[in-house]
Amino acid sequence: MRIGRRTGQILLTLVSTHADLTGLGAQAQVWLDRYPDLVGVCLNENPRQTNTILGPRTHCVVGQPYIEEEFAGLRFRIGPDTFFQVNTEQAEVLLGQIIERLNLQGTERLVDAYCGVGTMALPLSRHVAQVIGLESQTEAVEQAQRNASLNGIENVEFRVGPVEQVLQTLDGAADIVLMDPPRKGCDRQVIETLRQQRPQRIVYVSCKPSTLARDLKLLCDGGAYHLVTVQPADFFPQTAHVESVAFLERSEP
Repeated sequence: MRIGRRTGQILLTLVSTHADLTGLGAQAQVWLDRYPDLVGVCLNENPRQTNTILGPRTHCVVGQPYIEEEFAGLRFRIGPDTFFQVNTEQAEVLLGQIIERLNLQGTERLVDAYCGVGTMALPLSRHVAQVIGLESQTEAVEQAQRNASLNGIENVEFRVGPVEQVLQTLDGAADIVLMDPPRKGCDRQVIETLRQQRPQRIVYVSCKPSTLARDLKLLCDGGAYHLVTVQPADFFPQTAHVESVAFLERSEP
């Protein structure tokens, strides 16, 4: 289930090895009628015997295939397989830390690598001149574009493709690069491209301290960048996991 912390909307997605489920439509309608916060029921097909929960195909049985959630004063649409921070309150605290520490003047050009559905890019767009979001998943970029339109945001551009490739094609230098990669960290080519392009500031959001430390060492190697501060945030109480955001500045020759 996807549940909007602020809206209370619920999206139920059933996972099955096949789609031939007799009476599913009628039963889904019963659930939709019975539970007022339930906005849709979806079916995901996953025939593979792996530890991956969701398969490649999802279709909506009844209702709508997304919930709406409020984050940082904006409205987001979230589908069954959309990556979105589960701890809305702490994600907003982390965003607030980023905005405060960057001391944005409204003139900056910011690149959001691994931008997903625009969770950080869209709120930050209100504080800078331009945001360019980079994301490898086509579906996530399409959702990000819809979320931008939903909130009337026009100074954000989203580009689809592997970050290590798209980052090299950008015209002009970015003032700030924000990165929120998966747990495995950044592709080595991303690090090399950043060291070549030399944006003034880098903000690195990470959910795995070991890969964060590895990538920070590579970015700072030879004095290219220096680490200003690292701010941890407890997104997952009573677990060993921690979210962190690191702030780096370019070292002048």
